[in-house]
Amino acid sequence: MKRILQLVFTRWLARTPIGMVLLGLGWLFMRKRRARKQQPAQAPALREPGRRSSNPNAWRGPAAGNRR
Repeated sequence: MKRILQLVFTRWLARTPIGMVLLGLGWLFMRKRRARKQQPAQAPALREPGRRSSNPNAWRGPAAGNRR
């Protein structure tokens, strides 16, 4: 039902030049909104080799033994 109403409304707006401008602005707005929504969450920055984690419970590998 929603899609049918969108189609009717879009066709009604497309009959006039002002309606076409409004449709273009709505299209741009939704395109930017969808692009922003699809971006992955920011991943934590990769650490450089040799730097230790700030997490005291982080696994340090088999060579670390009981060192802290």
